[in-house]
Amino acid sequence: MNGSTIGRWLACAMALALLCGCKEKKPVLRIYTWSDYVKPELIQRFEQENGCQVVIDTYDSNETMYDQLVAREKGPFDLLFPSSYMVKILRDEGMLQPLVPDWIPNRRNVDATYLEMAPDRKMVYSVPYAVTVTSLGYLGTQVKDFKPTWAMLDRADLKGRATMLADYRETIGAALKFLGYSLNSTNDRELAEAKAVVLRWKQNLAGFENEDYKEELVDGEVSLAHGYSGDLMAGQGENGDIQIAVPEEGSALSFDDMVIPADATEIVLAHKFINFILDPRVAAELTEYICYLCPNEVSYQYLSPEFRTNRILFPPPEVVEKLEMIGDVGQDQAKYEKLWEEIQNGG
Repeated sequence: MNGSTIGRWLACAMALALLCGCKEKKPVLRIYTWSDYVKPELIQRFEQENGCQVVIDTYDSNETMYDQLVAREKGPFDLLFPSSYMVKILRDEGMLQPLVPDWIPNRRNVDATYLEMAPDRKMVYSVPYAVTVTSLGYLGTQVKDFKPTWAMLDRADLKGRATMLADYRETIGAALKFLGYSLNSTNDRELAEAKAVVLRWKQNLAGFENEDYKEELVDGEVSLAHGYSGDLMAGQGENGDIQIAVPEEGSALSFDDMVIPADATEIVLAHKFINFILDPRVAAELTEYICYLCPNEVSYQYLSPEFRTNRILFPPPEVVEKLEMIGDVGQDQAKYEKLWEEIQNGG
């Protein structure tokens, strides 16, 4: 084989290798969301149907997600799942792009009742993914004379056996509701009172936790946990002794939404994923996996009777009346951050 033939052979081989590489290369959809928030089998199905790869990174709070986006240590991402108050912050800071309605025909399936409560009612920047009611979970055999009230966190017999969320809007918000105030209060006196309540509760707690509380409740390491309804419901599936109640003073109602960042690269694929999640059968399967309600009205008919009749997933009107969405408090967010730092430091 002469030199020119070898050269042509090598050139053909390299071209073939490049061609094969291009053929095998799949678009990658990068998602930044809460842990265990999408059923793996659904991810696999989406990948197969769209000839793509989905890569998921996780965060444990809205603030962690926001800090990472600002620092740009990760990403860019194509899809985020922030709570509604954080959606407003991201939108106001120019970090989101508007959705293309024609690319999401399944938008029509979103439950109008929940959409009325959503800040972005016309779904310009966001589409509801799941609904959370912050609740108290407890072990029925260990917590005697339970009452659905935030005052349970003062119970001396539960000292060292209770936890609260390591989320300052949720925890300070719980104290505000306990005192009869809005969980979005920016009144200095009301916030000072709430701080005093949280500091009192802190003396009774095993700690503030966002991720381990479910397992600790399941294992009986704690007897009472302030947590998200879906986590607590998932815990019930592992330990039938777990009971769930919404405090009578009221609590937080939260939406986690699907949004597309301004610097997303797979914009069409992100829209396809949103539309996929809004398919009624997919939404029903997702609800039963994550134990948070996907507010997709058409999907409810596909839920099992156990889920369709669950009073945490579908709370009665008298409970809904006392729920309140965590809102964007603007510059007064700094007040909450300062209070939380003081609480963490003991006063």
